[in-house]
Amino acid sequence: MGIKMVTINMFSLELEKRGVYRAIYRRRDIRKEFLPKTIPRKILMKLLNAAHHAGSVGFMQPWNFVVITDIKVKQEIKNIFRIENEKAKKNYSGDRLTKYLSLKLEAIEETPVNICVTCDSTRGGPHVLGRNSIKETDFYSTCCAIQNLWLAARCEGIGMGWVSILNNNLLKKALKIPKHIKPIAYLCLGYVSKFPQKPMLETQGWAKRKLLNDLVYWNSWDKK
Repeated sequence: MGIKMVTINMFSLELEKRGVYRAIYRRRDIRKEFLPKTIPRKILMKLLNAAHHAGSVGFMQPWNFVVITDIKVKQEIKNIFRIENEKAKKNYSGDRLTKYLSLKLEAIEETPVNICVTCDSTRGGPHVLGRNSIKETDFYSTCCAIQNLWLAARCEGIGMGWVSILNNNLLKKALKIPKHIKPIAYLCLGYVSKFPQKPMLETQGWAKRKLLNDLVYWNSWDKK
């Protein structure tokens, strides 16, 4: 009986490990293939709770989550995107511009839920444990929460896309975010018909995944 229980526990542990790696390797930045299906509040709060359990420097937990479901608010954010996208496309010309214009860069109105993840640099008071030398660790901590949210969404079969072509000042005004709070990510979430095998920008020829060996150094930068 004891050996059987150990075997079952080891098998269960192996399945859990596979699940973690599966979510990591199959996480995708999704911009299309969204279904007209709402995300139940219970599932949405489950995703947000996963984000809330991210690690943070000094346990400061600097994040907040502005959940957007109102179509009028989404339309206002979409207009901010349009303005910034017009500016962004000026960075490209020729074939690169053609490629850029063919990309689906947001799904603000197509998704049932948008989430703006913010960072409160004042949380924890004037001195936060571990943040004395590198002040930006509050931003990095918030990004850990975003990654948790992304992986949890993938586990639930929910696609998520990060819209970065936005003006933060206009975004703060639209969402009535306090002056001292900084928006870190604007995310679009919804159930999808399928998850692509590879990242969208790779399949559409915008970029390729770099080789890991080219990015790893041992003990110092000059040692591969």
